[in-house]
Amino acid sequence: MLDINLIRQTPERVARALKKRMDDIDFTDLLAWDAKRRAHIAEVGQLREKRNRVSARIPARKKAGEDIAPVQREMRAVSARIKTLETELAETERRIRAFLEGLPNIPADDVPPGGKENNRVIRTWGEKPAPDFHAKDHVDLVTDLRLIDYERGVKMGGTGFWLYIGDGARLEWALLNFFIDSHINDGYEFVLPPHILNEACGFAAGQFPKFADDVFHLKTGGDKVQFLLPTSETALINFYRDEILLEADLPKKFFAYTPCYRREAGSYRTQERGMIRGHQFNKIEMFQFTRPENAEDALEELIGKAEKLVQALGLHHRVSMLAARDVSASMVKTYDIEIWIPSMGEYKEVSSASNAGDYQARRGRIRFKRTETGKNEFVHTLNASGLATSRIIPAIVEQCQNSDGSVTIPQVLRPYMGGKEVLEPVN
Repeated sequence: MLDINLIRQTPERVARALKKRMDDIDFTDLLAWDAKRRAHIAEVGQLREKRNRVSARIPARKKAGEDIAPVQREMRAVSARIKTLETELAETERRIRAFLEGLPNIPADDVPPGGKENNRVIRTWGEKPAPDFHAKDHVDLVTDLRLIDYERGVKMGGTGFWLYIGDGARLEWALLNFFIDSHINDGYEFVLPPHILNEACGFAAGQFPKFADDVFHLKTGGDKVQFLLPTSETALINFYRDEILLEADLPKKFFAYTPCYRREAGSYRTQERGMIRGHQFNKIEMFQFTRPENAEDALEELIGKAEKLVQALGLHHRVSMLAARDVSASMVKTYDIEIWIPSMGEYKEVSSASNAGDYQARRGRIRFKRTETGKNEFVHTLNASGLATSRIIPAIVEQCQNSDGSVTIPQVLRPYMGGKEVLEPVN
């Protein structure tokens, strides 16, 4: 959520920045509500002070035999006015909050305006595979190698689901264990959060209320809102919700493993069949709580960690800075680590590394006490996938396939596969 003080002080600058990701924005109503709110707060304060001052003198006047009826009538009028103002104030504050909750974050100055057509490639790593044989796509490869069973996955869950089987399940678990070991070695603390979250979690993450329809909601029979987490970022941001941290304890670095549950369709395009887009997939998520002045360095660290994992797998990829309209609403800036899928002839995101600034922290009231001033400030929050596996396996089987239909297992995964070096087709 944005700071209304910033909008009040520099509305033109904020509007100009938001237009990089919005068609239009008008703060006229918001600023009018804000002025009304502040005027009401001031008047209520003055009336309460008057009521307290005059009321304190009533017993003495009464004892002195004065007629206090006029004073009592005046105080009843003052109390009625206070009640009216408080009712109006509550409604004004509701309007202000609803307006602010609907605003996305302000993109960083160096983030390009517009949509994904303006995404900027920062760097690439490795060479695109150029096999001298007829290469298969990942759907045929994982089927021939008996790694994934699509038909039975659909039978169990419907379109957009699949089953890992045999060496496919081992390969999936090898990837997750490799990622987990890497993050532990880098000093991140391992968390296994709940998969069912409450409404406050969705709000702090920026998922609710605007994007509430993107998640799977649970029917609990009452008014309680619960949903399946779309990513463990939604859980991790809430680790310190409504808490005040010590500056000396920052940064806090976590990572979590969970499946991710998404309502998005199993396939938007015929090309995106198989594991490229689905309702459930596994992901390791990294998360940091930092001081504002350390956020940019933290973002670079997260990008580097995600890249290091892809490079260790030996997979050709690139890093792109996303344009403003392609960045999640909660984020100031996002870089995607995109892996090459040869059969699709395009790069697909396997990690988004993002800086939310204080946007999520404001929604979750997550602060730290600045040692020098003793004042409480909002932390900055950052996250990055480290990594999502459902596109890693297609990239591995396509980039590492051999002419006989086998696939060479990346060396870093072999210890987690019992020393196995090659996946062979199953007759």
